[in-house]
Amino acid sequence: MRLGISTYTYTWAIGVPGKEPKKRMDAKALLQKAIDLGVYCVQFADNLPLHTFADSALRELGAFAQNQGIFTEIGMRGLFPELVLQYIAIAKQLGSPFLRIVVDGPGFHPSPQEIIDRIEDLIPDLKQSNIILAIENHDRFTARTFASIIEKLGTEQVGICLDSVNSMGAGEGIETVVDILAPYTVNLHVKDFQVQRVYHMMGFVVEGRPAGKGMLRTEWLLEKLAPYNKCQSAILELWTPPEENILAIIEKENRWAEESIRYLKPIIS
Repeated sequence: MRLGISTYTYTWAIGVPGKEPKKRMDAKALLQKAIDLGVYCVQFADNLPLHTFADSALRELGAFAQNQGIFTEIGMRGLFPELVLQYIAIAKQLGSPFLRIVVDGPGFHPSPQEIIDRIEDLIPDLKQSNIILAIENHDRFTARTFASIIEKLGTEQVGICLDSVNSMGAGEGIETVVDILAPYTVNLHVKDFQVQRVYHMMGFVVEGRPAGKGMLRTEWLLEKLAPYNKCQSAILELWTPPEENILAIIEKENRWAEESIRYLKPIIS
């Protein structure tokens, strides 16, 4: 299993709407972060959308990654057929074995059956390009709904991108989610977290933590995935809480990334 970083490791540096830094991290700078951290896998997700890149920029990005020995993975948002086809081509061009997707898009929240219908039409293109569509467990559906979608599609060309925190938005904890989705998982998002009761005792707050400093039992999670031998990479993502200004947030984000990778390297080979 490859250990890597993502555009969602450095979410603030890349740019959160309304809180962008003066100089946003670009694709080449993210690859350089991987080199500096000593990890050689980078996942480009929808907060740095590669379909907006010129062909020459994609070629340059691919050449730089290849020259540095960096394995690239591709992600996107929105189950729009024409857009997915664009990303299948990008994934093939950059050597990504799967295409991670969040099915929802702006003003688009498809039903499970609509998801199945749209993906069925894409399966021939996925097969031809030898790309797996990795559906991320975002927070609108339960794990059983995602598993049902995969089962009904009935093809090895579709799997799960398992995020360790997202399903809390659907009212599910990590043990439930992993028990259901581990058999289908081709990509893992390692995102540590802390659940704390608010001061007035009526509710909880979920916040991110550096890997190894929160409630995620990473070694247990890896053990649960191991028997299926499908998960190709473990990608660090961070939910870094904000600070008083963007420079302070980015400094914290960098510190958390370094701390997290130090923790993960000995347990993810």
